[in-house]
Amino acid sequence: QVQLAESGGGLVQAGGSLRLSCVASGSRHSFNAMGWYRQAPGKERELVAYILTGGITNYADSVKGRFTISKENARNTVYLQMNSLKPEDTGVYYCAAGLNRQIMAHSPYWGQGTQVTVSS
Repeated sequence: QVQLAESGGGLVQAGGSLRLSCVASGSRHSFNAMGWYRQAPGKERELVAYILTGGITNYADSVKGRFTISKENARNTVYLQMNSLKPEDTGVYYCAAGLNRQIMAHSPYWGQGTQVTVSS
């Protein structure tokens, strides 16, 4: 019923930028917590950033100062602006959503992922 549609991934050179988008549909209510995870081959999935209704944000240390997460609450849409990309940012990026932060962390709705590849 609930679907998360991701877009914006691609191939860029180091130092470039990408903007990821995720639109959630089919939910009875707006999601209060939406975020982005990523997973590189051979590595565990990690939280990149999340945003709560009201504007509270959290970022992984590795992306602070380079990535910005934003949200349009009424549309259940979340964005991830990625600047100054590095090869280590390469991976599949997944959108996640939950009615609150705890639900997002433990049993979120997931997008299918979008590939981000940063070449050197």
